[in-house]
Amino acid sequence: MKVLIAEKPDQAMKLAAPFTYKKRDGYIEVAPNSYFPNGAYFTWAVGHICELLAPEEYDASWKRWSVTTLPMIPQAFQYKVTKSKAKQFNVIRGLLKRSEIKEIIHAGDAGREGELIVRTIIKVAGVRKPMKRLWISSLTEKAVKEGFANLRSEADTRNLYEEAYSRACADWLVGMNASRIYTILMKQHGISDVFSAGRVQTPTLALVVKREKEIAAFVSKPFWEVIAKFNIDGKRYEGKWHREQETRIDHAEMAAKIAAFCQGKPARVKELEIERKEFHPPYLFNLSSLQATANRAFKFSPKKTLDVAQSLYTKGYLSYPRSDSSFVTKGEAAGFPHILEQLSKQTTYQSYFPTPIASILTNKRYVNEKKVTDHYAIIPTEQVPNVAKLSSDEYKIYDLVAKRLIAAHYPVAIFDYTTVSTLVDERATFISKGKQQIQEGWRRVLYGEGKEEEEDVLLPLLEKGETGYVEKATVKEGKTQPPKRYTEGQLITLMKTAGKVLEDEQLEKVLHKTEGLGTEATRAGIITMLKDRNYISVQKNQVFATEKGILLVEAIGDQILASPEMTARWEQRLGEIGQGQADAAMFMEQAKKLAAKIVEHAVTQSATWDFSQIDKEQYQSRRPGKKEFTPIGACKKCEGQIVDKGTFYGCSNYTKTKCDFTLSKKILGKTISQANAKKLLKGELTSLIKGFKKGDKVFDAKLGFTDNKIQFIFEK
Repeated sequence: MKVLIAEKPDQAMKLAAPFTYKKRDGYIEVAPNSYFPNGAYFTWAVGHICELLAPEEYDASWKRWSVTTLPMIPQAFQYKVTKSKAKQFNVIRGLLKRSEIKEIIHAGDAGREGELIVRTIIKVAGVRKPMKRLWISSLTEKAVKEGFANLRSEADTRNLYEEAYSRACADWLVGMNASRIYTILMKQHGISDVFSAGRVQTPTLALVVKREKEIAAFVSKPFWEVIAKFNIDGKRYEGKWHREQETRIDHAEMAAKIAAFCQGKPARVKELEIERKEFHPPYLFNLSSLQATANRAFKFSPKKTLDVAQSLYTKGYLSYPRSDSSFVTKGEAAGFPHILEQLSKQTTYQSYFPTPIASILTNKRYVNEKKVTDHYAIIPTEQVPNVAKLSSDEYKIYDLVAKRLIAAHYPVAIFDYTTVSTLVDERATFISKGKQQIQEGWRRVLYGEGKEEEEDVLLPLLEKGETGYVEKATVKEGKTQPPKRYTEGQLITLMKTAGKVLEDEQLEKVLHKTEGLGTEATRAGIITMLKDRNYISVQKNQVFATEKGILLVEAIGDQILASPEMTARWEQRLGEIGQGQADAAMFMEQAKKLAAKIVEHAVTQSATWDFSQIDKEQYQSRRPGKKEFTPIGACKKCEGQIVDKGTFYGCSNYTKTKCDFTLSKKILGKTISQANAKKLLKGELTSLIKGFKKGDKVFDAKLGFTDNKIQFIFEK
């Protein structure tokens, strides 16, 4: 008899679905069948059931947060059962230890974290029995049965476990030591807070803080551009004045003179260049590109996209979502015609069929065995749902994935890019740029039939040497803009490219590669962690660095801990461990040295820290969990600020000077709004407040300060 361990309950249910089974407390009993002649028990983890020991569980002296105890480097790492998940662990251990169980089937997610979760449970349970590995990329009945018919040897994926275990232990070393040293040293400099630092989260935060500083340091400058409207033999178009490829003019007077000079002057088409470009359909999705696209299209956070894609995977509609590949093998590609046939039956997609290209089996842009690692690209499975019955969020993600696959079966999109150089009075040169769609190709699927992007400019058909005149020349004023804050989707892309900002064409080439900060499976979690730890905030899909985040990055400086390149190289080495090409023990030695180096550098750098510009008391009041006070106006007794303290208005200097000036928020049953409180502090009367109650008497009045006391002011 066999025990199967899945990563989550719903996955265990999907794996048991093709068979006759009974649900038990914490497991499923599968009846004997051709795959399990003696029957089987299917059970599940609840994510990470086991966790690495806390520092004080290795060494009692490590419980105290002190520089003298750092770096903390355990002789051997150990796992324990998470208290809240002990019940399910006991169920699993009980099943594993049954005498009739002769073999274990490891059915964790087919990736390094799934490998770590299940193997760690078995190890902590103290069970040694033969093990096989279920390795599938979708949860359809067909995929499940094929997986059970072709179970792998556990040795095939053992290196992935070594990779995941090395990553977990190395992150403990860096995270525990870095977090403690910076928290301790910051407190010595008057900043009392817990500062969490880590191998991936800190360089990601550094990217956001760098952009925040670029925006803060930016000085906007005005500029002017001259726009001419041309009439060339009845054909009208616009152009910008330029000299040496620069269209911006630094002085308004100069721009006005150029515009005045050009009014009504003769114009000639000096140069005409037409460049034809072909654009291939986008690659199939991996998780990063799906997250970036969903964020751009729907403002979904990376975590939300992953959660929705995971739900679609669990239901059997999408392939494994945590994939880092944008390619498929020939085996998957051979099944595309059947999937497309199923999609063509959906009203939503009928207009795209039949596709111009029947098969992409030989197209290396999509089919490349060498570029499929643990998983192939995210694609719809043969189990196509009724898309009209999906939830709104599920429909949006499924639609993105389905249309990517359909678009891959369409030809290239072709555009002619036209650049026109127009000479005015044989002296002033104007440039005009536009494009014309020659073949719509795959854009019909992804952009809608006949839809043009907002920036498209269609120029008339012109010929070199044609002449006309300037109908009108105007001056357009503008000002330079600071860099834009990243969206969450762009931040995912930056993590993928190890912090390098790339042009669209470069991005298209790298987004389907495996590199950068973190992995497909962890990037969304890192961004969520930065939010939870109050290092970043997201407002209207823009990522802001908080005061706390900026403080930490400034303290770390240019140390290796904040380097995206170092983390990307580390991730690459972990990948090599997973492929059996690098030694895990050597990697761990490097991690120990790095942990010690981080502590040493932090102590040295802290001597140069200067946080004099930080109001320590105000910082403490702004910490999460603390009441955030809103300034209302100047204190009547001292130089402090009156702030909204929740139930009353009081002086911000209370903790420093014990200034006890307060304003009640409620007077005779009426709430005094911030707007009226501001008026009182300015020496003005409030607005008329209706409904004051004194005993049985109800009256309306304004409020004002007289002899430093609040008085009722009645209208005559």
